[in-house]
Amino acid sequence: MRALVLGHGYSAGFLTPLLRAEGWQVQGTTRGTPERVAAAGAEPLLWSDAEAIRRAIAHADAILVSAGPEDGRDPTLATYGAALTAARPAWLGYLSTTGVYGDHQGGWVDEETALTPSTRRGRERVAAEAEWQALASAHGLPLHIFRLAGIYGPGRGPFAKVRAGTARRIVKPGQVFSRIHAEDIARALLASIHAPRAGAIYNLCDDDPAPPEDVIAHAAELLGLPLPPAENYATAEMTPMARSFYAESKRVSNRRMKQELGVVLRYPDYRRGLAAMLAQAD
Repeated sequence: MRALVLGHGYSAGFLTPLLRAEGWQVQGTTRGTPERVAAAGAEPLLWSDAEAIRRAIAHADAILVSAGPEDGRDPTLATYGAALTAARPAWLGYLSTTGVYGDHQGGWVDEETALTPSTRRGRERVAAEAEWQALASAHGLPLHIFRLAGIYGPGRGPFAKVRAGTARRIVKPGQVFSRIHAEDIARALLASIHAPRAGAIYNLCDDDPAPPEDVIAHAAELLGLPLPPAENYATAEMTPMARSFYAESKRVSNRRMKQELGVVLRYPDYRRGLAAMLAQAD
């Protein structure tokens, strides 16, 4: 079986070893870091090598699209849309974001919640999802959309900043985020590949939406270091990009992921995820 990852980044680095362990051949595209792709166990394909990527699309049994929108357009559709229309994979996955739901003032959302994004990134993802759904409908492609919460894992945790004394505990009353460990993303994707359901949409997140300052505080506690001082969101100095992450507050349901895919989370909350990362010397 052959798998192709279009945009072989951080999350794909956890899926590829799982596929390889089952005997899959995996190829992954990159814009210039083939060593990182190869280290995960995939054959690197340079994004600029259009002919090689078209051949890979034509022969793939499973295709994962991990590359996000750029300048308001989906780079995969813009470059390889025609090749995908002729492809016949058994499974096609698109990684989106829970940002498509917008702000719900801490309320719960699920896959049936209306898409009302309040950020540019969220609006671009809604448009990209619609483009992928239109392509799949027109050409009979087995599309699965995965809306990812905040991703963390080895190399993407709070420990380095806490150790360096640069971690910030920004407090905005009522603010909660959902998140998911990268290993659980990979396990959910693999479960879907094993049990395709064309047209399905899944939220990928853990069981414990929590305020971001709680995560920083727990990381400091695990390290035995002082708690970073609390900063009021309203008066804290932040870049526009950093401030935009606090524009939306919601709790994301993962019930469909569990019921349909049978996923049992390895890290159902950030406490267990951080403890594992620390044990792995993150």
